[in-house]
Amino acid sequence: MKLALRLDLYRAATLEVPVDLVRDAEALGYHSVWSAEAYGTDALSPLAYLAALTTRIKLGTAVVQLAARPPATLAMHAMTIDALAGGNRVIIGVGVSGPQIVEGWYGQPWGHPTERLRDYLTIVQQVFAREGPVAHEGREITLPYRGPGALGQGKPLRSILHPAGRIPLWLASGGPRNTELCAELCEGWLPMGLPPEGTEAYRSELEHGWATRGGRPSTWEVFSGCDVEITDDVAGALDRRRPLTAMYVGGMGSATHNFHRDAMARRGFPEAAARIQELWLAGRKQEAVAAVPDEYLEQGSLIGDEQRIRRGWERVAKPGVTGLIIGARGPAELRLLAELAGTQDEIEEDAAAVEHMG
Repeated sequence: MKLALRLDLYRAATLEVPVDLVRDAEALGYHSVWSAEAYGTDALSPLAYLAALTTRIKLGTAVVQLAARPPATLAMHAMTIDALAGGNRVIIGVGVSGPQIVEGWYGQPWGHPTERLRDYLTIVQQVFAREGPVAHEGREITLPYRGPGALGQGKPLRSILHPAGRIPLWLASGGPRNTELCAELCEGWLPMGLPPEGTEAYRSELEHGWATRGGRPSTWEVFSGCDVEITDDVAGALDRRRPLTAMYVGGMGSATHNFHRDAMARRGFPEAAARIQELWLAGRKQEAVAAVPDEYLEQGSLIGDEQRIRRGWERVAKPGVTGLIIGARGPAELRLLAELAGTQDEIEEDAAAVEHMG
């Protein structure tokens, strides 16, 4: 099981990158560190900053928003950061966000997200590949652009910058169509609302996608999330998580489009998800917070003393998942999970092998 560190910079009013915590994770053998974006801090700039302050840990986005930048721009950002980092360190996870942000913040049409994702990911891959000038005829995105306002003078271009290494594309999804698309086009999956049975719940979608591309890629990864907190006050820790969960499930989206509500339902809590949204949209926010079940919070968390966390390890390591993106308060949580996953042992083995070769 690979371990990764989650950065929650996207929901903070001020920007403070936890450099020491990232360096602790790198020293403990963590595979990657992941940033995100909503409508504040962007996901890519902190990774460029961390590229200069770390040496090995991979730098991922979970996620960059589809509407935030054109596909060629995302590819330019990714290749530039990977070059700064020395190559083979950047992972780009993409997500669609929701209509409220897509149309309200970015001024882009919601359109047909699955088709737009297909066009978007295909163009990014073309830029990375540098096999020729980039051109694409899609339902949602065409390159060169020939729509309203075009002069008709656009021409296919090839990136001046050569990639410093391979940059995998991952996709965040929860619904069947985008999950199948992920298996068809991407190298990794960031599932939203993975139930206790793990990836088995999506076997049909994943297998259809892999069949379309000619088989499952050997580099395929699935990373899910997990909050970790060492504490003697489990009830208090759960209570601290309730308001944010209620806000996402109840208010991060509209009555018709709320992917966090849908994710909660997929994890086995459809009635609670519907009730939380109903209460939140009615302005009864404290009741919505109180309606968040302990069982739901515990399903995606490891909270308690060290022994309680050790007992819960197998529960969060769901079938088919190859990595956990950890939300941690400090280095103690990172060390405990590194012990459980054996990541530091791998670092020591690699160091020994290098010394032997020398």
